Amino acid sequence: LMGCCAHAAHGRHLYHWCIDKFGDMKFDMGSEILVDSPIYQTIMGTKPRTFKDFNEGLYYLEEEVVQLLAATHTGQESAFIDFESKALHAGRLDLLGMEICDMLQIVAYDMPRGAADAPLIEIGMGTMDQNKGVLIAYGHNLAAGSEAMFYAEKNNLWDKVDIGGVCCTAHDLNRIGTGNGELKVPKGIGIKPKVAGAMGWWRKMIRSGVMDCVMVDEQCVFCDVLADAEKRKIPVIATTDKIMLGLPDRTNDPIDAIVDDLVNFKMPGVAVLDPTKAGEIGIRVAIAVKPKRAEAKIQNLITEEQFKESIAKCTQCNECAFVCPPHIRISKLIAEAVKGNNQEFSNFYEICVGCGRCEQSCPQGINILDLFEYANRQYVKDQKFVMRSGRGPARDTEIRAVGMPIVMGTIPGIIALVGCSNYPNGTKECYDIAKEFVDRGYIVITSGCMAMDMSLYTDADGKTIWEQYGGGLDGRNICNTGSCVSNANIGDAAIKIATIFAHRNHRGNFDDIADYILSKVGACGVAWGAYSQKAASIATGCNSLGIPVVVQPHSVMYRRTFMGRTDKPEDWMVIDARDGKMQQIEPAPEALLYIAETKEEAMLEMAKLCFRPSDNSIGRGIKLTHYCDISMKYFGKLPDDWHIFVRDVKDLPLVYKEDMMKTLESKFGWKIDWKAKKILSGPLRPADVSFDPTNLARKIRTKK
Repeated sequence: LMGCCAHAAHGRHLYHWCIDKFGDMKFDMGSEILVDSPIYQTIMGTKPRTFKDFNEGLYYLEEEVVQLLAATHTGQESAFIDFESKALHAGRLDLLGMEICDMLQIVAYDMPRGAADAPLIEIGMGTMDQNKGVLIAYGHNLAAGSEAMFYAEKNNLWDKVDIGGVCCTAHDLNRIGTGNGELKVPKGIGIKPKVAGAMGWWRKMIRSGVMDCVMVDEQCVFCDVLADAEKRKIPVIATTDKIMLGLPDRTNDPIDAIVDDLVNFKMPGVAVLDPTKAGEIGIRVAIAVKPKRAEAKIQNLITEEQFKESIAKCTQCNECAFVCPPHIRISKLIAEAVKGNNQEFSNFYEICVGCGRCEQSCPQGINILDLFEYANRQYVKDQKFVMRSGRGPARDTEIRAVGMPIVMGTIPGIIALVGCSNYPNGTKECYDIAKEFVDRGYIVITSGCMAMDMSLYTDADGKTIWEQYGGGLDGRNICNTGSCVSNANIGDAAIKIATIFAHRNHRGNFDDIADYILSKVGACGVAWGAYSQKAASIATGCNSLGIPVVVQPHSVMYRRTFMGRTDKPEDWMVIDARDGKMQQIEPAPEALLYIAETKEEAMLEMAKLCFRPSDNSIGRGIKLTHYCDISMKYFGKLPDDWHIFVRDVKDLPLVYKEDMMKTLESKFGWKIDWKAKKILSGPLRPADVSFDPTNLARKIRTKK
């Protein structure tokens, strides 16, 4: 519910802001996206024609949120099944809120509409030009950051200022004016701001001193951003009422007075809730304060002597290691540094999540993050990687091309990596997961900080994952759909498979669409990182659509999981829509929300959760091959339940076929005709390409 509210409030702010700035624009996603708001239409039953039409969806969302919140009060709802139903509804509402956000900003700011060829862009702290004033826009709402861009453009200030985005604001700023729609913003301006990095990089960024002014908007902002900035004389501007930081509201004060106060360090920051005003102040402050910050910047970067003094204080007590989320043995890094070897600080730089717990626990008061900064100072200055810019939603033509292969299983599945990977080894693990599945021919979709984090790693040729693969919605491609709210495009794609490929009516027909996705669309999400309230809400929204999600171990704090009982055949009975008969199916998918302990367990489960009852024999053979291969690769054995997914000898992976047939006969008692190489008995059900599984009785096709 909290995650849903974050996106709903974001949507409401964008709605008012876009109408105030651009007027009631026609809602037009272009000629290649005619099913243009599938979540909105599926939930609301109507098609928005102009911006003002989205108000109906926001009103519905806001009313439902109030009703759901009321149910949490003491003396209200008590049945767990109804709580889970309400949680799924909140997730569904979150999908609606995210889609409204993304649709509004795509049209208003002329962002790409399904650009499979979205450009490769540089990302990293090294992209920021230190010869200019550096303004960082940090958060998820593009309003103030875009106004800073427009001010710099109008006043020809790009030679004096660099604008960088952190977290999802970065994704959205670099997409502005790069589409082919109605143009109310400067054409192509999105190529001018930089992508400084993900939210998890924040403490490393600010301690490096690369920025001269920070504008924060909403969501995923470190709570100590003001204290960190004030210490380094970096003025902070709060631009929305969700994050005020205890700063005075100067929205109605003269701009010159605010700039003077910030540039002369009369106050550490201000709140300015007018995006246009905040944007101008941010640009002017970044330019004017840069020379005044030079001395403070030097003072806050430790010297070689200070580095040596700090490491000499270490008593090797290991208090820091006890609280370190990635379990870095910091005392060993310090011991090596005492010997003159700082390389270990570099080796663990990307593993460190920058949480600062080590500093809080150190009895000697060593600023350990400053040690990391010192040892990696040159690396930060040079830090540049390559990422594909956000492409926006799937085009209708892409859905037509992949609909049948996904439903039949010949494209083994859609893997969606979402959320923030600020988690022990999370950045590398999200790259490993994406690489594993894109190499195997899955469609891989990602967004937000996850898309940035996997850009840190390269192959033997020095190419990032974005340079190795295309950006289309197709097998062996990886798509950056955009910012956090662009996660709605994952649900959009699943709905469009049902409505474009299968010709299901989606308007006001959520249960039918979710039933189709659950039974026929092989897709699985993974939130492999800090499982925030938003990540939980996004995952639950996917669950409500019939899309399973795998999450990391810390997710147990929510005490929720949706696991199937394979020992209860009655739980796996579905209707065959052809004749209305009940049919037991294999557990496909077996779970909707699965907590994995390791990335290896996660990948194995993700492959398994892409099985669907509708798979044809070729598709089932492909999926079973990947499921078995991943198990052999990481666990050295075939999965214990592989036989459950075999319906016919054609389902068996060729590389394991002979051994599997022997095992089916000897261990599970199946009857095999060895001469004809056929399975005579044993499978739960036969392979039948026309099988039409459903959970809805109204989908039974009756004879006329």
